[in-house]
Amino acid sequence: MTEIRSTSVLPAIREEIELHTADGLTLVGELALPASGQVAATLVTMHPLPTHGGFMDSHVFRKAAWRLPHLADVAVLRFNTRGTSSPRGRSEGEFDGGAGEAHDLRAAVAYVHERGLPNVWLVGWSFGTEVTLMHGADQDVVGAILLSPPLHRAQPADLERWAATGRPVTALVPEHDDFLKPDEARERFAPLTQLELVPVAEAKHLWVGEKYVRIVLDEIVARVAPARAPLPTEVPASVLQ
Repeated sequence: MTEIRSTSVLPAIREEIELHTADGLTLVGELALPASGQVAATLVTMHPLPTHGGFMDSHVFRKAAWRLPHLADVAVLRFNTRGTSSPRGRSEGEFDGGAGEAHDLRAAVAYVHERGLPNVWLVGWSFGTEVTLMHGADQDVVGAILLSPPLHRAQPADLERWAATGRPVTALVPEHDDFLKPDEARERFAPLTQLELVPVAEAKHLWVGEKYVRIVLDEIVARVAPARAPLPTEVPASVLQ
């Protein structure tokens, strides 16, 4: 058996895809599907702030797409929001501070439903949590998972809309986050009454280090596909790509 490392790529069916927004933009992304053909859950990921280096390849989401289809039968959709570039290409449009990105989120959710994928969850990271909180409550999703939510843009009214849905929302909050630490997060998330807040000891906003990536992916899978958690940390060498 071989330990899963930061560069490990496990088997999946990976498709380059395009999303088409209601305001006429084409966004580029990738859908990673379990090679088994069995999909236990579907993640629609919303990346960190593109004006500060966030994009579809931000490392936690890249590793989710490399690992979760094989380890947990979880499909992962990641894409560049408007105006964002990566090796996959550049999405049309320009960064809009979380407003126009509402169309991007809706296009992504619509796409996975058009593909017939089940058990759809939103997973936002940093800026992606803002887009999720501001615009995700009215979407056809099971729930949401928030990584390092800063609460810079989302307002109490956005949290109240999520609360009214009754759908599960989990926030993973690093102990040493740059913007919102666990104690303040408990206070500021009070309007989202069903929030499950998970403080992560010693972690920082960017989740750097394999230890923290594993914590994040385990926590995600424990909520979206609990029968598949915790994830293995080793695989046969023959499956590494």
